[in-house]
Order: sequence, then C-alpha cells, then structure tokens
Amino acid sequence: MRLKDIQKPIVKELAQFEQHFKESLRSSAPLLDKITRYIVKTKGKQMRPMFVFFSAGVCGKITESTYTGASLVELLHTATLIHDDVVDNANERRGFFSVNALWKNKIAVLVGDYLLSKGLLLSVKNKEFTILEIVSHAVEQMSEGELLQIEKARHMDIEEDIYYEVIRKKTASLIASCCACGASSAGADKETVELFHNFGEKIGLAFQIKDDLFDFGVDDVGKPLGNDIKEKKLTLPLIYAINQLSWYEKRKILKTIKNHNDNTDTILKIIEFVRNSGGMDYAQNKMEQFQSEAFDILKKFPESPYKTGLEQLVEFTTNRKK
Repeated sequence: MRLKDIQKPIVKELAQFEQHFKESLRSSAPLLDKITRYIVKTKGKQMRPMFVFFSAGVCGKITESTYTGASLVELLHTATLIHDDVVDNANERRGFFSVNALWKNKIAVLVGDYLLSKGLLLSVKNKEFTILEIVSHAVEQMSEGELLQIEKARHMDIEEDIYYEVIRKKTASLIASCCACGASSAGADKETVELFHNFGEKIGLAFQIKDDLFDFGVDDVGKPLGNDIKEKKLTLPLIYAINQLSWYEKRKILKTIKNHNDNTDTILKIIEFVRNSGGMDYAQNKMEQFQSEAFDILKKFPESPYKTGLEQLVEFTTNRKK
C-alpha cells in the first residue's frame, strides 16, 4: 500500500500541519530563511507526524495540541538529522544534498540548534509542557543511544541485549514519543499515554531492524550495501550470525570487521556469511514479533479510520523497500 493511501483519513490535517511547520521555521535572518525553505522542500515522508495524528484520532479528537506536538516532533527530528549528517560527514540526505554539504558544518550545527530552540519555544508559547516533557525525554534517549553505539562499536560488543538497548534509545524513543504526544494531545489519561508510548517503541524497534536488514539485502535502498559493516555497527543479523560461531571463529571475524571494514571484497564476504547463517531470517522474525506485539496493544481500542490508518502505517514501516 502507498503512503498516500494510508494518509487519507488525515489528509486535511497533514496539509494544515504543513502550514504550521513552515510558520514555525520562519526567521528574520535571510540565510536562515533560505536554508529552512530548503529543508521544507527536501523533508521526508511525514511518517512521524502521521503517527502523532493517527494516535490522537484513536484516543479521541485531533486538537490544536496535536498540531503543536507534530510540529515539535518534526522540528526536533530534523535538528537531529542535520546534526547526524555533520557527525557522519554525510553529503546526502534522501537523495538531496545535506545542509552541511551545501553550507558547511558550522552553519549546519547552528541551523540544527535553531530548529531545536524553535521546538522548545513553540511548546512553551502554547503551554504544552506535557508534550515538551515527552519529546525532551526522547531527545535525551537518542543522544544516549548514539553514544552507546559508538562505545560498543569500539569494543565490538556482540550482545543482543545491548543491541536492543541501543536501538530502543536511538530510534524507537522518537516514534514512541510521537504516539505518546498524539495520545496526550487528545486528552488521554496517563495509562493510555503510556500504552501508546509502548506501542510506538515496539514499532520503532521493528523499524530499525528493517533498516538493518537493508544492509545485507539486494534492493537499492539509497545507501551502500554493507554500510553498517564499514562503520563497524554490529546489527542484529550480524550479531546472530557471529554468535553461531566457535570462540575462535568469532574472534577471527570480529578482527576482520575491525581491521578490514573498508575492503569491498571483505564486506561482500561478510554479507554472504550473514545471509547463509540464517541471520536475516532471525532478524526478520524478531521484527515481525515486535510488530505483532504492537498490534496486540492496538486491539484494546475501538475500530475507527484512525486505527485502520495506524495499522496500515505499522505495516508500511516493516514492508517498505527503502
């Protein structure tokens, strides 16, 4: 199913959100205004705002608070992406030049800081302190997750529990905050907000595992095959494959990843090893398990076009080709 079809129950709300988001980016500084217009032009599929709106719809009504929550999430998410591109020295984002590629690192960092401050001010101005608290916790978790991943990459840690902790903080925390913001904006009680946070976290875990599977797949997904191996990121398919080996073989392959991760032939051999070891099937099953647990949470809520849209969006995240 196409994302456009999934968006139908909230198509008017997303159009209105676009205006909210554009207005929240405006600046009196000409250079900043030019860059933010570029950001709006090149931003992605709006999946995170969709999670906010659908969650609000399932829990009650889409309100003005929902628009604030969606804008806050998108502002902070965009800020983290810009900072990530600086850290990773990445020149492309979604097929377009990254902000740092066009305007250099110093300006990119300042633009990221500007978006972060805009999100904070938007929340304070509208007295949306609960939503601000939810998203601030997510940003804290994302920073911790990135640092934990860097630390574990250095030590070549192959514990599956550590992998889940990294992706829960780094990726799942933001999607969890989207769903919790949506529920909170509709006036849901604390228990329901927590339920939606849990729902979003499971989707985020499934989303990241899907992303990790692309590294060993055959589809053109916009990033080089074996890119995670080059960056010495031990993802679930690789962790499973390595843990099937003897102690000696584990040491050997970890040493290869550590010292020869920029060799194309070596990377292709590791990809082949993961495919043949059942690592991809194992990761696929884990992804489907998290998806199933998320659906179980949704079963607690009455049928509605918003619930159907949320279910379809969940399926889209795990069936996507890129």
